[in-house]
Amino acid sequence: MPFHTVARLFAPWRNTCVDNIELIVLATTKVGENALVVHTLSREHGRRGFLVRPGKKAGMALFLPLNILEADVVENPKSNLWGLKNILLKDGLQGIRGNLYKNTMTLFLSEVLFRTVRDGAFEDGLYEWCLGSILTLNELESDFSNFHIRFLLELAGALGFRPSFDDIAPFAKENLRDLKPFLERGFGESMLVPLSGASRNALCECLLQYLSYHTEQSIQVKSLSVLRELYR
Repeated sequence: MPFHTVARLFAPWRNTCVDNIELIVLATTKVGENALVVHTLSREHGRRGFLVRPGKKAGMALFLPLNILEADVVENPKSNLWGLKNILLKDGLQGIRGNLYKNTMTLFLSEVLFRTVRDGAFEDGLYEWCLGSILTLNELESDFSNFHIRFLLELAGALGFRPSFDDIAPFAKENLRDLKPFLERGFGESMLVPLSGASRNALCECLLQYLSYHTEQSIQVKSLSVLRELYR
């Protein structure tokens, strides 16, 4: 066998780069001093973590919860942990970042997605629904206090178990009357359902129990306590 053929067979693997995909940031995990694993949702890879070394110029601002990024994926045939490079913020989400209530809500929504959608999972249409939900929240100028309740119900549908009145009743219990309009009305009308802060918090908790039951995992959302304070 010619030498150049042998050399090619035993040459080290080279990383391959896939150009320009769109990702939604769910969470980050620090790795060492200068690296992060960015947990994302994308059309191409579903729920997946990528290794990133943030530059000093952009820093952590790129990786705020529910940020929409564009990046090149660097595949590593020797590891399941791939990387990202040439990372750009696709949408600044000024309608969210400039509003304390919406910003706090994104902490909750991103953590729910992070704890509900399993790593490596592909759910048909989930990315498109999630992207549409983020852009809708960004555009709403008022009447968005019920958004996270509607989000949890629609997430159940996006994951394949669309909630019905009878299905959700054992979880809602005494809160069923407050939840009923969200099951019967469209998005716009459900944003106008009058609720106290305590009622919103109670609905959140029962919907998280519903998601936990159907995904067969305990969904413990730490940022729920922050949301409770906001909607007391």
